[in-house]
Amino acid sequence: MKRDAANKYWDEELETLPREELEKRQLKDLKEIVQFAYDHAPYYKRTYDAAGLKPSDIHTLSDIQKFPFIDKKTQRDTQGVGSFLGELCAVPEEDVIFISTSSGSTGVPTMSPFTKQDFDEFQDTESRWFWQVGMRPNDRYVHALNFSLYVGGPDVIGAQNLGALCIWGGTLPSERLLFVLKTYQPTVIWTSPSYAWQLGEKALKSGINPKKDLNIKKIIVAGELGGSIEATRKAIEDLWGAEVYDFYGLSDIFGACAAMCEAKNGLHIAENHILVETVDVDTGKVLKPGEVGELVFTTLRKHARPLIRFRTGDVGWIDNTPCSCGRTHGRIHINGRKDDMFIVSAVNVFPSDIEAVIRELPGITGEYLIRVFEKDFTCKYSVEIEKNADNTALDEEVAAMVSGALKARIGVKPYSVTVHPDGELNTRSEHKAKRIIDERKGHGTSL
Repeated sequence: MKRDAANKYWDEELETLPREELEKRQLKDLKEIVQFAYDHAPYYKRTYDAAGLKPSDIHTLSDIQKFPFIDKKTQRDTQGVGSFLGELCAVPEEDVIFISTSSGSTGVPTMSPFTKQDFDEFQDTESRWFWQVGMRPNDRYVHALNFSLYVGGPDVIGAQNLGALCIWGGTLPSERLLFVLKTYQPTVIWTSPSYAWQLGEKALKSGINPKKDLNIKKIIVAGELGGSIEATRKAIEDLWGAEVYDFYGLSDIFGACAAMCEAKNGLHIAENHILVETVDVDTGKVLKPGEVGELVFTTLRKHARPLIRFRTGDVGWIDNTPCSCGRTHGRIHINGRKDDMFIVSAVNVFPSDIEAVIRELPGITGEYLIRVFEKDFTCKYSVEIEKNADNTALDEEVAAMVSGALKARIGVKPYSVTVHPDGELNTRSEHKAKRIIDERKGHGTSL
């Protein structure tokens, strides 16, 4: 179906459904998918029978709260049990046309299977997000994401289905990618926020002015929180002279499950595919919309591996109030990963809190590294940053400025701030940047 390029919506009826009608559709799909999972996925039947639960117990959306949670451990424990795809899978392997896998950064990599219908609906959602941020058939698009088992790799098909000219960039070396950007003059690119920043820096150092020599009008970012941190987003926009839009996805479900609109006030989530709950991180108690907790997703239409009450590990909140863009699907706001949060002097600290401060301070590059450790039986954190090459201030003065800004913004100052020369922090990466080293006993992670 050919769409009017002047229409701001990919699917206006769906995207602007009255809330009551949207929830009616969700309830219908919820009843069907829970029944399908119970009938075809061994894990759900065994677990629900043991709990005395039946799909027919669902009469309202809130009835899903009767059913138990699942999480990454559930996926790992059931993967490969009984069949190649495991006990959460609800279709025979011959019905599966694609699998992606998680990175395995927090354990054994988990597979995410798709039927053809799952995959086609996944890509239609990607087309919807691309259209939402302003991509049109006359755009040239560079998909600079990893294609190796990564669920975001196939999202380029959503751009092709929209009609854009697509360049399957993948994880090209920076020099080659800059050659592509200069030679082919694409208008849209998708990468991680840290790499968008680093690529712009490398362009300048190689004599390419991103604002004048390139033609990028829109930058889509995902995989890290930077795109939803205003200071980071604006820094990238100023560097490139382009609009930056944040996307959010899960390997467990599909590529981008949520995306910013022009209002840039949260990310609209595909509520026709995902039922969203927010629960207390510790107790699992369901919270009201607007309250901060762990996001729990139930897939409403994914048949290869339905996820019923999946604890994402992401901490944030959902806003169901009307958006100025006219879309009625709720907007999620992500504060960070549950596993990344640390507590200092009774204050919950997320790396995104620290990044928001670092990115807007003058005289430093915006690169940072956080170390979390124990001292005197309490949790402490230190920060390492880089000073701009043209910054003549003493390192001690820069460190004091950073420490004071962090204390003022998040309520607790770092144990120390270490200042490095420009380019010597070694946090730059062409994929996700590693910015947290947890040195506490029993943690020992680098994220």
